Amino acid sequence: MTLTSNEQTNPFREGLSSRTMPQPCTVVIFGATGDLTHRKLIPALYNLAADGDLPSALTVVGFARRDKTDEQFRTELGEAARKYSRQNVQDELWQSFASRIFYHRSEFGEAEGYTSLAKRLAEIDAQYGTRGNRLFYLSVAPSEFDGILTQLKEAGLNKSPAGGWTRVIVEKPFGSDLASAHELNRVVNNTFAEADTFRIDHYLGKETAQNIMVLRFANGIFEPLWNHRYIDHVQITASEPLGVEGRGPYYDHSGALRDMVQNHLLQLLCLTAMEPPTDLSADSVRDEKVKVVRSLRRLHGEDVARNVVRGQYAAGAINGKNVVAYREEERVNPQSMTESFVALRVNVDNWRWADTPFYIRVGKRLPKGSTEIAVQFRNAPAVLFNKTFNEVGANVLVIRIQPDEGISLRMQAKIPGTALRIEPVKMDFHYGTSFGKASPEAYERLLLDAMSGDATLFARRDEVEQAWMFIDEIEHAWHTSPDPPPLYPYPSGSWGPKEADELIERDGRSWRRL
Repeated sequence: MTLTSNEQTNPFREGLSSRTMPQPCTVVIFGATGDLTHRKLIPALYNLAADGDLPSALTVVGFARRDKTDEQFRTELGEAARKYSRQNVQDELWQSFASRIFYHRSEFGEAEGYTSLAKRLAEIDAQYGTRGNRLFYLSVAPSEFDGILTQLKEAGLNKSPAGGWTRVIVEKPFGSDLASAHELNRVVNNTFAEADTFRIDHYLGKETAQNIMVLRFANGIFEPLWNHRYIDHVQITASEPLGVEGRGPYYDHSGALRDMVQNHLLQLLCLTAMEPPTDLSADSVRDEKVKVVRSLRRLHGEDVARNVVRGQYAAGAINGKNVVAYREEERVNPQSMTESFVALRVNVDNWRWADTPFYIRVGKRLPKGSTEIAVQFRNAPAVLFNKTFNEVGANVLVIRIQPDEGISLRMQAKIPGTALRIEPVKMDFHYGTSFGKASPEAYERLLLDAMSGDATLFARRDEVEQAWMFIDEIEHAWHTSPDPPPLYPYPSGSWGPKEADELIERDGRSWRRL
């Protein structure tokens, strides 16, 4: 008998349980005419539909200020999907998917718009069988959160009329410091329960980030070595050649520390440093991540100058093209003291990681775009190979988050020949070549999890606030201290200021070449 495509067995999934199909629902996107909807959200939903991961009774409602008809909105999204989707858009499938996309025009603070939205959602429930399940996605500036959430509550949209569920996804940045994050949490939880609140960080949707726990806890060879006895240090690097790219006002207010370290890179640190959870439930995983953030050694006053380097890119060249300095970027303050580069030495003060430093480096206008975690093990004793071996270097496990998702292990091997010569070699795993297909986009996994009510890959309230407690001390030293640490310039196209190299070299170590 010939098997149909739905009946064929994927050998890589053999023995694994499939995830539960999410229930029918309506996804309401606030700020639906924005870039995120066109580049990420609609292509992600289309890809999920193409892969058969969505219920047939799923509808999308775009909520925004501009005047549009449903057809105009669908046409614009169709063009975006064909441009940004990870797989080719099939006309027939797109038409079926687009027929369940609708547009709702209203100001975010207009009560009447939410009353009419409630009526329209009820009509969609009746026509498409979405059972009163609603997922609200706030793809708007944080300044709009309070008004939208208040209006949703006043219109009764934070409760399902049919006994279903209602949830909210909140985009970063989630606050700009501890006080604002605490206030945002209060506002959100005044409308939605914490269990129904999904604070999104797209780094956690990337396949390699998800694979960190599998690498550590499903392989007996790594976990026994995953501690201060065998690991010398860990480096986490996120580099990009781009500048602020038209986001001058936002970035000049935020900076690299708040834009990247507070959320993305601390999340990667938590996954690398956490203890094994008791199970894979959302709260068990997030409990262990919170313990890591609470264990971060706080930096006060002079500690900041010794352990943190901030820089700002000057004019230079990227890929042979001249680029302007940060202060010359469009809509950036010409006297700006905002950092575009940060390097930190971080200590996790617990039993597993005592005296094992984590070095974090992030910056704009660096030579290449890459995000990775490099776990460097301690050197083997040199009693056998003496100087020859010491010059080769230590074993390094590299987890590549982007762009070439995968994992590599550097180890030592003898070069063929009559002489004893040792060189490092790599064992390399690439997602694309090993599994024969491209990894899904991060937003695909995260949207699917939110529809399924799985909050494992989303930040919890206490996790966000603990992270801000750590970051605020550094920000205060930079911006409120009478004698703040300097802001170092670095040429665009370089790997940051020389002081960042000195930070790690003081410990007898060096940054990895990417």
